[in-house]
Amino acid sequence: MRLALYQPDIPQNTGTIMRLAACFGVPLDIIEPCGFVLSDTKLRRAGMDYAARVDMVRHASWERFQEREAPGRLVLLTTKAESSLADFAFRADDTLLLGAESSGVPENVHAAVDAAVRVPMRAGERSLNVAVCAGIALWEGLRQTHGLVDGSD
Repeated sequence: MRLALYQPDIPQNTGTIMRLAACFGVPLDIIEPCGFVLSDTKLRRAGMDYAARVDMVRHASWERFQEREAPGRLVLLTTKAESSLADFAFRADDTLLLGAESSGVPENVHAAVDAAVRVPMRAGERSLNVAVCAGIALWEGLRQTHGLVDGSD
């Protein structure tokens, strides 16, 4: 399983997702351009020392990301999805794609994904923070595919 961020806007969220990827041992793709300098102090503060331990690949554009040699499905996490996370069957080689905080992903990205899933939440609420959404969906995907590791022993 992998995480992918499409043109992230907020360095603190990206840093938090870098930490998430490091702690769960999943690779992270960042699709540029970002709304900040990727070496930003706020990013480093949020990611702390985890940034050095994440397997991260930067892609200069959506087109470059699409050229990657990655197996599996591209699963978009979006509030616009019909399918709920509660009913979705993940595969171990899925890449979970999250959009920019301010605008999500454009229509051409929606059209290019293999599946779209939403995190269920109370009616009337707009959306969850992208890092919170990433954590919920990644945990569920790893749980379903028996990819969770517990290094506490």
